[in-house]
Formats: sequence, structure tokens, C-alpha cells
Amino acid sequence: MLLSLIVTVAALAATLIAGASGAGTAAALAKMAASCGFLALAVTAGALHSNYGRVLLLGLVFSWWGDLFLIFSGPRLFLAGLIAFFLAHAAYSVAFLVHGVSLNATLLALVALVVPVFVIHRWLNPHLDDMRGPVYAYMVIITLMVALAAGTLGKQGPFLILIGALLFYVSDLYVARGRFVAPGPWNSRIGLPLYFAGQVALAYSIRLAGK
Repeated sequence: MLLSLIVTVAALAATLIAGASGAGTAAALAKMAASCGFLALAVTAGALHSNYGRVLLLGLVFSWWGDLFLIFSGPRLFLAGLIAFFLAHAAYSVAFLVHGVSLNATLLALVALVVPVFVIHRWLNPHLDDMRGPVYAYMVIITLMVALAAGTLGKQGPFLILIGALLFYVSDLYVARGRFVAPGPWNSRIGLPLYFAGQVALAYSIRLAGK
């Protein structure tokens, strides 16, 4: 597990350094190496030996494909990436249900998320054009994913599940900002570390969940 974590962190650092220096191909290769790192971390954490782990691993695989699609420019590949991450969040949601969630905690989290969802909607809506449908669907699934992650706490789930879900949630705001609102290098410089930290947290939660 430690080796997988080291590979992920080192590859992420290489991604950011290469991106800052304008070495696009090197940054893309390093990013995919980091994505392979969180897959390896999940497997070494025991993903293949529990129902929770197997479903969560499926979500990580979808995320790997999303990372690949978002390397390239163009609306079709961006949409493909959005679909891949939608499926990732759907798989994470199912994994949390497999783990077990508290209905009360999940509903309380959904209520708490109403305000940020409203704010994000008002922020993004003027910039979405024909992407409104896919982005709104994505907002629904990621909000549900975070609420279910909170719900696992009511069933003795490791707090790392909620941390991972929240980090992923915040990192997606930088993806949206870069795509629709204010393109620029700082979106990836902030968003990528948050994203990979979230994926690592979710991958390691497999070891802690024991289900």
C-alpha cells in the first residue's frame, strides 16, 4: 500500500511540475500514472475481498477513464469525461449503500447540501449553454454521493469516506470553473491535489471499512 501511495503522490507532483513548465505530454502521462496509483492502492487495501471494496474499485476505474478523457480538449471528450465521472459517483453511492448508511444522517446531509447546490447553480448557470442537462445531472449524483458518504458515519463507517467524498466534491468545482467560468492554470494546481487526495482517501477507506 505504501508503494502505491508514494507512486500516486510522486506522479501528482510530476503532473503539476510538468503542467507548470508547459510539458503537456509529460503532464498527461504523469496524471495517468497517478490515477493508476490510486487503483493500485485500492487493490492493495483489499478491494477484491469485500463487496464494498469491489464496488468502490469500480468507481475508481470509472474515474481513471474520466481522467483520461479530460486530458484532451473538445466538447465531446469533456462530455465523455463527465459521463465517466457520473458513473464513478454512481458506483461510489452504491458502495456506500453496500457499506450501510443511516437514513437520518443521509437526509440531514442532503438538507445541509441544499445551500451549496443553490449557490453553485447560480454561479454556473449563466455559462453552461447546451451543457446544462449533463451538468445538472452531474450535480445531482455528486450531491447524492456526498450525502450517502455522510450517511455511512451513522453505521460506524470510517470518517475517511466522508473526507474523500468532500475532497472530490470541492475538486470538481475547480474543473467546472476551468471549463465554464475562468480557465487558467490555477484550477488544476488546486483542483488536482484535492481530487487525488479524495481518491486516495476513498481507496484507503476500503482497508478501514472491513466490509
